[in-house]
Amino acid sequence: MEIEKKLENEQEEIFKTSEEQNGDNQNNGESSQEDMFANYKEMSPIRLVMRRFFRSKLSIVGIVIIVFLFLFSFLGPVIYRAWGETEVDRTQILAFTERLVTFVTPDGKEVTIKEVVPYYKSINSFASPSWTHLLGTDDKGMDVFARLMYGGRISLAIGFIVVILETVLGTIIGGISGYFGKWVDQIIMRIVDVFNCLPTMPILLIASSILDANGVPGSLRIYWLMVIITIFGWSGTARMVRGQILSLREQEYITATEVMGLPTWRKIFKHLIPNVMPQLIVSMTLGLGSVILYESTLSYLGLGVQVPYAAWGTMISLSNDPVVLNNYVFVWLPAGLLIALAVLGFNFIGDGLRDAMDPKARK
Repeated sequence: MEIEKKLENEQEEIFKTSEEQNGDNQNNGESSQEDMFANYKEMSPIRLVMRRFFRSKLSIVGIVIIVFLFLFSFLGPVIYRAWGETEVDRTQILAFTERLVTFVTPDGKEVTIKEVVPYYKSINSFASPSWTHLLGTDDKGMDVFARLMYGGRISLAIGFIVVILETVLGTIIGGISGYFGKWVDQIIMRIVDVFNCLPTMPILLIASSILDANGVPGSLRIYWLMVIITIFGWSGTARMVRGQILSLREQEYITATEVMGLPTWRKIFKHLIPNVMPQLIVSMTLGLGSVILYESTLSYLGLGVQVPYAAWGTMISLSNDPVVLNNYVFVWLPAGLLIALAVLGFNFIGDGLRDAMDPKARK
């Protein structure tokens, strides 16, 4: 009997100690969870996006490139004041030209000789890179380095203005199409299809001929160029916004706005469009590179910015001359490199934003 009592007492003591240990473990677990929640900081969606964005090395490279181009284009002319955008170096330079001279000798033989004739150039055209002209001069005697900076202003400004106009126009039209649907959607989408099927380059050539025939000055052609690119660029944004709103208008919060009796414009521009903004931001960033490339192509073909005004595409157009293409690389190559950097920079930033705003798409 005494042995049984001892065993019962020992079991009770073991049970009590185990309960005490379990209680201590639970208290420790609760305290650790409390500490964890106390140290936890809730991050806003914007901070999460920015955190993912800056983790991408290509995004950082894109930001560095674009910041460099903006400083070079907008701050550079303030620092580098040696030459202006349209200023011509009229320093007279002694140059030489060759000509063939044919004459007949007293014995009746015809002889042709090459004669070197010295002359003075009225402008310092195609000057080699030097301390006076860091990247030389073009065929008009204008400083290439200065024109690169001023040309960057025009190319970047056209890119941003056109992308903003395309986005605003496409968002309005796509929002109306996606919200109302039915026959409104059918009509707008058929118009979008028509714009997508139009032969862009022939129409631009015709538009350029009309501008030339009406004597539109070069300063105004820049604005016409932006209008033309916008007209042919809004349809893609409209189709994207329309697709997003078609899916968003079935959500419960849109049904709640209908029950509340909110006006249509408020439903579209206050409750639907803000939810499409992430896709619009990515589309705008990726579109910047395309617009700059498009503007450079038009200027290269003579449809855009005209001399003496500077644009990167206009500067590259000098390479149409085989002599300039082979012998004066410093005149057109830097502009081509800056165009490539701008397109790459905006594409890197756009890809980084797309991955940051939609991590599932990357997987």
